[in-house]
Amino acid sequence: MIHKNFKSIEKTVFGRGSFNQLDEIIAPKRNDNNKYFIFIVDNYFKGKSLENRLQNKPEDIVYFIDVDPHEPTTEQIDQLRDEILATKGLPSGVIGIGGGSIMDIAKALSLMLCNEGPSQQYQGLNLIQKPGVYHVGVPTISGTGAECSMTAVLTGPEKKLGLKCEWTIFDQIILDSELTASVPVDKWFYTGMDTFIHCIESRDGILNNAYSMAYGEQSIKLCRDIYLGENAGQSPENDDKLMVASLMGGLSLTYSEVGVCHALSYGLSKIFGEKHCYANCLAFQHLDDYYPEGVAEFNTMLKKHNINLPQGLSKNWTDAEITAMAHVAYNLPHMWNHAIGTDWKDKVSIETIENLFRRM
Repeated sequence: MIHKNFKSIEKTVFGRGSFNQLDEIIAPKRNDNNKYFIFIVDNYFKGKSLENRLQNKPEDIVYFIDVDPHEPTTEQIDQLRDEILATKGLPSGVIGIGGGSIMDIAKALSLMLCNEGPSQQYQGLNLIQKPGVYHVGVPTISGTGAECSMTAVLTGPEKKLGLKCEWTIFDQIILDSELTASVPVDKWFYTGMDTFIHCIESRDGILNNAYSMAYGEQSIKLCRDIYLGENAGQSPENDDKLMVASLMGGLSLTYSEVGVCHALSYGLSKIFGEKHCYANCLAFQHLDDYYPEGVAEFNTMLKKHNINLPQGLSKNWTDAEITAMAHVAYNLPHMWNHAIGTDWKDKVSIETIENLFRRM
């Protein structure tokens, strides 16, 4: 048996107002390469107060990227990489400020600035040839776990799959829950449920172990406090808790794996462009035969926060679309192996997965 030997985040700063330390944190790296930084910022903050708090220098390049319509693509990363290198050469580092998609863009861009060719050829495990430039993650929404994940998830021409290796991990993260205060209730719920689902899938599979359970159980406890406790809802205290829950949920996955829900979510994102966290929620509500306790608790959380997920979506999908989603999901063997077992191919077929999509 080969045990995972994974790299963790090199440095973490946590606390309200800690974003103000960004300039001080990256200062030692400013003399590297061509002595400038790339800032990748969610377009949501364009024209808002955060834009004036970036602490960027005149030589830096700031990209405001709209991730609302679609998740990051391999083509998008390649275009950014080529433009940056042609304009100013190799930067000192990349800083991602935003949600999970921005985190993935920053991680992927860091890698691709140092690796030639199209990024789609690196979709998979340990295919990256060279380490990327220094990169910093500043999440402004909690739940995806992208701030600690060794995967930068990209949608390519053929598949939705991450650039996954130890070099993907951020060198530095800044966890400042003040930055999450303006998140709308529905997004706060969906991203938080991504954390909850991470931990349920991590727990309820064959790769679960004492290490993943330690992080996962604490993350679930925090999620229960945030979404079902006496003081449930958005608040400074719960924003702090969710930021930590997100980190712990991601660390739980690092030594375990996701399962059926995430496989289906990838199909929804690839074929219909659904945002990852929302797609997880669409799928998870129908998976009580795989995750009975988790789905029951999830449904209680839905009711508590008056979140109404659409039903009967599959009535408007063609057979071809359902089959296409099923193929995307089926081609994620690591997820099915964890959720079902090493004999998963004897139990799960394309038709099985098509029927799961038809529940939605």
